[in-house]
Formats: sequence, C-alpha cells, structure tokens
Amino acid sequence: MNPFIKHSVRFILFVLLQALVLSQLELGLGIQIMLYPLYILFLPIDVSVIWVMILSFFMGILIDFFMNTFGLHASAALLIAYLRPELLKLFAPRDGYEAFTEGNIRQMGYRWFISVFGIIAVVHHLYFFLLEQFKFTELLYILRQTSLSAILTLLLAILSQVLFFKTKKIT
Repeated sequence: MNPFIKHSVRFILFVLLQALVLSQLELGLGIQIMLYPLYILFLPIDVSVIWVMILSFFMGILIDFFMNTFGLHASAALLIAYLRPELLKLFAPRDGYEAFTEGNIRQMGYRWFISVFGIIAVVHHLYFFLLEQFKFTELLYILRQTSLSAILTLLLAILSQVLFFKTKKIT
C-alpha cells in the first residue's frame, strides 16, 4: 500500500477512535486512555521532525475539537513530536534504523516498543494532566491519573498491535 495513503487512513482512524470511542469510556479514578500518541510513533523514523510536528498538531487540534479541550491534546501531541527524535536516538539499534522503519512491535520488537512507547505515554499523560488540572496541590491525583492512564494506554497499544498487525512469517 502507498505509504501516504496508509498514514492518512491511520490518521483518520486514530482521530475517530480517540474522539468517538476512547473519550467516551468512563473508567473511574480520572483514567483516560489516549491511544493517539501511537500514531506519532508509527510514523516512519526517517520523517523530518517538522512534518511530525505538523501532523501531531493537526491530530491534536482535531481531537480537541471533538472533545472540547481547548488545545490540551494539541500541545501534548506537539510535545511528543518534539521529543520523538531524541527518544528514537536514545533507543536506536546498534546498526541504526533501516529506511522506512516504523515504530511498531512487528518491526522493532516488544522490548523496544514497551520502552519507547512507555516513556511517550507517561510524558504525554503527565503533561496533559498537569495542564488540565493546573494545580500543584493536586499533584498526587495527577500522578495517579498519569500512572494508571499510561499503563492502560500501553496495554491497549500492545493489544491492538497483536490483534491488528500481521506478523512476519519466517521461511
């Protein structure tokens, strides 16, 4: 499939999934599953940071539009897009990344994915909830929200890849 079409379809699916399904889940304890940062990680590793930031901004602003959150998702998505290149360098394989490599379990493996997306989820959720609450008196509540939401987001990200991505066949 053409990479442009594939990533365009993923963009639309992640926005709709987040805005219409995941935002409607009431899990209690302030838990919010935010799976859309996974799209930012799924972009090919060799895409320039400017394009990643532009796509992240538009994804975040669309989700903000649907969820009426006034830029919270856009700013959190921009933060992740900005930090993405440094995280990818930090966890780069010894031989570097191949061209058109995507940051998914199938291409990078479980250990790499859990490490990188785990950090992305924690940073994204912490920033989002800090902006949402905007009170340091609620720090324990924010940390609880962040940890529980990031764990559930990471588990759902792994589950979605196991269920929906084809595994490589060894011949």
